[in-house]
Amino acid sequence: MSRTIKVLLAEDQSMVREALAALLSLETDIEVVAQVARGDEVLAAAREYDVDVALLDIEMPGQTGIEAAAEVHKALPALKLVILTTFGRPGYLRSAMEAGADAFLVKDAPAAQLAEAVRKVLAGERVIDPTLAAAALAGGANPLTDREREVLRAAADGSTNAELATALHLSQGTVRNYLSTAIQKLAVRNRAEAVRTAREKGWL
Repeated sequence: MSRTIKVLLAEDQSMVREALAALLSLETDIEVVAQVARGDEVLAAAREYDVDVALLDIEMPGQTGIEAAAEVHKALPALKLVILTTFGRPGYLRSAMEAGADAFLVKDAPAAQLAEAVRKVLAGERVIDPTLAAAALAGGANPLTDREREVLRAAADGSTNAELATALHLSQGTVRNYLSTAIQKLAVRNRAEAVRTAREKGWL
């Protein structure tokens, strides 16, 4: 008899998390042994419960699922990582793969598909939602540098250049240059459009 696959669920919405846990518990070879609601709790729980596969939502407090995946992949490279998202943004797929994710699926995928993905990643396969894969290829690579992304993320709340400069320990001129370059690369008119476009594509 094959051994039970131990799964960690990281999802900040309790109803969604409990529903996923209930669906996966119907599988005879899968057991959800740990659940967390924050990205920054994933690594500790993965270590404590010695899990085989971690299912991570992208949008979580503390850390995003992608940030948590990168941290876990570095600390526990043998642990398999499945990113689950309601946001089918191509940039997220690239970021997830770069962070060490083994699978990338949308949350509304059938339960059987999710269970099969858990088994496949444990067997060494990579599983990617085909629609997202096609969108990622069509969308191209993220044109923004790490610094441009950092400045755009900080600008999302409407902060002035002076406030951004203080927060990021940069000069106002440097902040202005990063924003200007990002706006040009994204072919938009202003920083608000730049933030919106970058978010829609999953580049922030």
